[in-house]
Amino acid sequence: MDTIFIKSHRAGMNYAKPHFFVLNKGLNSGKPHHEAYTNSFVLIFQTEEQKEDVYWIAMSLWKSKFWHQYLRGSVIPFLSLYEFKKEFNPRATRLMREHELHKKNIQALKLLQEQENHHNKSIHLINELKNAIMMRYRMK
Repeated sequence: MDTIFIKSHRAGMNYAKPHFFVLNKGLNSGKPHHEAYTNSFVLIFQTEEQKEDVYWIAMSLWKSKFWHQYLRGSVIPFLSLYEFKKEFNPRATRLMREHELHKKNIQALKLLQEQENHHNKSIHLINELKNAIMMRYRMK
């Protein structure tokens, strides 16, 4: 696996190569996203495929609350760039060695994410219908 270029994101910066962002402040530190956060690191890759593979590793680490043990600060916890690089690079490399299993896991995670989005939309529509029915009583 090629090395991952990780640095602090500055507002207004544009990146030509494939990249994603990782939140570094608050209790959601470590959360990856394709859009920039105000306080985030940027991970830059050579290929789109490599970016997609590593994105799901980052998502798995965040969902499992892996980064909580590395948070610093008492009022607003944050994740330092040094700690993130030190822990993320070896872990991502290790997980990418089992590439076929990793690909299967990514496909399963994508499918589950799509189903979760579909169910969230359904719940939102159900709540809107309930509110519409209740509003009829208010109007009478």
